[in-house]
Amino acid sequence: MQIEKITDTYHRLTFSDGSIVYLIGTAHVSRNSVEEVRNIIDSENPDRVCIELDSSRMASKTKKQSWEEQDIRKVFKEGKGFLLLANTALASFQKKLGAQTGTNPGEEILGAAKLAEEKGIPVSLCDRDIQTTFRRAWAKSSLWNKCKLLATLISAAFSNEEITPEELEELKNQETLEGMLNEVAKELPSVKEVLIDERDIYLASRIFSAPGKRKVAVIGAGHTKGVIATMERIDNGERTPDPEELEAIPKSGNIGKAAGYIIPALIVALLIYGIAANGWDQGIRTFIYWIIVNVSCTFVTTLISAAHPLNILACAITAPFFALNPVLGVGMMGGILEATFRKPKVKDFERLNDDSMSLKGWYRNRILHCLLVFFLSSIGSMLGTFVAFPLLIARLA
Repeated sequence: MQIEKITDTYHRLTFSDGSIVYLIGTAHVSRNSVEEVRNIIDSENPDRVCIELDSSRMASKTKKQSWEEQDIRKVFKEGKGFLLLANTALASFQKKLGAQTGTNPGEEILGAAKLAEEKGIPVSLCDRDIQTTFRRAWAKSSLWNKCKLLATLISAAFSNEEITPEELEELKNQETLEGMLNEVAKELPSVKEVLIDERDIYLASRIFSAPGKRKVAVIGAGHTKGVIATMERIDNGERTPDPEELEAIPKSGNIGKAAGYIIPALIVALLIYGIAANGWDQGIRTFIYWIIVNVSCTFVTTLISAAHPLNILACAITAPFFALNPVLGVGMMGGILEATFRKPKVKDFERLNDDSMSLKGWYRNRILHCLLVFFLSSIGSMLGTFVAFPLLIARLA
């Protein structure tokens, strides 16, 4: 494969069979990227355009949503609350950057698809489904890394830090990108592996196998180096993971499954030990102590979320018992009840992206508010468990 670097963000790749890929690395909220993509498609007139989108994201950006069919309660019942929370926080961050730079997130990719349609050029959607990506990242992350990921996304979504167009363009610089990705790899190795490394391979495979001899491929600048390296391996006949391999959701191993039972089992063991060592009276007092700590922590965090009063009581009262069940969670119940007591309206779906950019919007928008209740009630229950556990040991000692 021959690689010709035309600009820092634009490469011409010529493969052994004579086919050519014009690879454009963009910043998804950059006005310059939008213009660059349009100019290259106009000048090269390819026979196919490949873009970094999957079918579900493409549909969400181009088709009218049927809000009446959306059910936030189903999300919680399927255990996807944290996935939706992370996805929403990420979208909020991109929306905020786009507002600062005067462009919509992903406008250069949608612009490429629209221009291709105008010219009668076929379009290939080459990215992995976003839900698959988040689920793989979630499944591969430890509890601590999941907390760090959520904290990073939420703090970025609510950050008031301004970014200039010049700083944004600098993000397309390969040295800048490598430095940032190395930092991500240090802090969140499993997330970087799934969000960047795996998608490099996935995108490269899909672009390489897409029909056509002259293709324009539009991807995020952070994927440029990895996509080029993977395409070179494919062109040389080296084995790379099939896209289907990267779509499978890892199953929890026996250790992962057992970990969810360790804390509940230890708490039950402590309570039984308290009864055996000090009698029923002391054992019952210890159990009541455990309940008070868990109820109090969950009550406070759910109160902060401004949940429905009945929901606050329900979450607080049931928190100790949910804490003993690794399958269920008080956050799931809190999210479902909030969506039941305060059913989201059509306007909440329509304003979702705008409201997600401010803390006030998360309280005002009923969909985001359900996620907030889900998150804070879950945090309260976890705090109650981890605060009560060492106190129980001290009390029994």
